[in-house]
Amino acid sequence: MRRDAVVGEPAADGWLPGARRVESANHDARPEGEVVSLIVVHAISLPPGVFGGEGIVGLFSNCLDASAHPYFAQISSLRVSAHFLLRRDGELIQFVSCAQRAWHAGLSSWNGRQRCNDFSLGIELEGCDDMPFETAQYCALRELIRALCMAYPIEAVVGHSDIAPGRKTDPGPCFDWRQLASIGDFPGACR
Repeated sequence: MRRDAVVGEPAADGWLPGARRVESANHDARPEGEVVSLIVVHAISLPPGVFGGEGIVGLFSNCLDASAHPYFAQISSLRVSAHFLLRRDGELIQFVSCAQRAWHAGLSSWNGRQRCNDFSLGIELEGCDDMPFETAQYCALRELIRALCMAYPIEAVVGHSDIAPGRKTDPGPCFDWRQLASIGDFPGACR
């Protein structure tokens, strides 16, 4: 998605119009009857602190070149994904249908419910804990969350650190939660 692109609601198959589609094999079916009610905001950069390369796409599509960077050798065997990635310029990439369970949350819980992957959508922002995010990312994130809220009964927008405290720190202290205040009064969205 370019900055001027408009995100529509997900189609019946869970794919968003306007998003670049790069399908990941790292997903499976949600438990029967499970409804999407949580959005989890993450941050990722590969290699750490470096933006703009194809490392994230490679990781989520199981084709990360382990020889391209020493850090990649440590993580190339991981099988992880997220539903969405927002690049620094606001480009939106979708890896997993919203109808499927992406593998983004790991060991997690929210409001007493375990296994957040079962009932959440994962949005990765290209970034890291110690650098500010870009205006284009916040604009695209607000638009994406609004579209998802029209399609699903979203109850909260939280960080990975909220569902895996002590284990995860993203999206980190440089993420400005106030930027999401206009989408509604969700837990996490108006810190």
